Amino acid sequence: MRTRIINIKTLYGLRPSSCLRLCGADMGKPYSLDNAWLTLRNGTVEDYGTMDTLPVDEHCDEVVDAHGGLVMPAFCDSHTHIVYAGSREHEWEDKVRGLSYEEVAKRGGGILNSADLLHQTSEYELYEQAMERQHEIMDKGTGCVEIKSGYGLNTEDELKMLRVIRRIAEASPIRVVSTFLGAHAVARNYLGRQNEYVDLVINEMLPAVASEKLADFVDVFCDKGFFTPEETDRMLNAAAKYGMKPKVHVDELASVGGMQVCIKNKAVSVDHLENMSANDIPALKASDTIPTLLPGTSFFSNMPYGKGRAMIDAGLAVAMASDYNPGSTPSGDMRFVMSLACMKMRLLPEEALNAVTINGAAAMCQSSTHGSIRRGERPGIIMTKPVPSLAFVPYAYTTPWIARTFF
Repeated sequence: MRTRIINIKTLYGLRPSSCLRLCGADMGKPYSLDNAWLTLRNGTVEDYGTMDTLPVDEHCDEVVDAHGGLVMPAFCDSHTHIVYAGSREHEWEDKVRGLSYEEVAKRGGGILNSADLLHQTSEYELYEQAMERQHEIMDKGTGCVEIKSGYGLNTEDELKMLRVIRRIAEASPIRVVSTFLGAHAVARNYLGRQNEYVDLVINEMLPAVASEKLADFVDVFCDKGFFTPEETDRMLNAAAKYGMKPKVHVDELASVGGMQVCIKNKAVSVDHLENMSANDIPALKASDTIPTLLPGTSFFSNMPYGKGRAMIDAGLAVAMASDYNPGSTPSGDMRFVMSLACMKMRLLPEEALNAVTINGAAAMCQSSTHGSIRRGERPGIIMTKPVPSLAFVPYAYTTPWIARTFF
């Protein structure tokens, strides 16, 4: 099936195969071509060019007129929790009344409530619920996604989640990577025995996950009231023996020293960073670890926004992700993530687009195939309705904008 898109106002994301992330000032470059066409063969980028070079003698099964819309690579959402049971709107009401994330957790809510619901939900029903969210994010333009476990908090339920993620990957036309997050919180029956729970993650959960080859990455919630840097170090070291690379929750609630542990363990990404110390920016710059900011969490939970502008100005490769989850941001809308990045973190539209495409892909080790438009690759494609400019996409953040996606 050969599809050609013509009359593209601007084609974005044109980068050489050697470019796997964008740092600092390079994040502000559009990597674009005006008045363009693009040809896909079975979803794979075959060729592109300007309209004055449009081939006239090639057969195409479908010709799509963009009518002056934009075309760009599909979003790469490198941090989600879309496999969960039910919802937690009652906790949201508690937050509206003034309770903090930590206060909800101390009352036995938050992650533990999701774990209770998940335990009562069959694998079939869990898959059905998660696939609805998967279709939702695809409709909103996501073409590569990371999905975490972490609402099981025991070996059987963590494996159940990861098997669901594997089924989603098999059933979806988009790329799905999986992350084991057994250390999302301490299970109810281990409260007051946190060291024993860490031992459970290391000695039982990790070997079981590895034996079924269910996870590409490992994650730990390293933060105030959750897991310490020392416990995080133990778990990341144990996971490394099974080839699981770290992608770690850190500095969401407070800066507790987790950044140094993550960098030492060569984390692919450090995620959240709402309360990261600016003193950690030089350490990040000296590493290959990608800071991944989650502005939807800041918006929904009334938390500080990450230091995106300062990070880019310091030369870092910044990624943005949705954190789609039932407690702190029940949305996988990456266009809204772009809008928040611009409005609350002072990113320019080109910087925001690169943060949710190539750098998001890099935060999943997927940027050789996703997040850019390159001949021979299948990144997923977004074609917009006719819009005046790229800036219009994050500016008019509730206006319908996608004309069609190609996966």
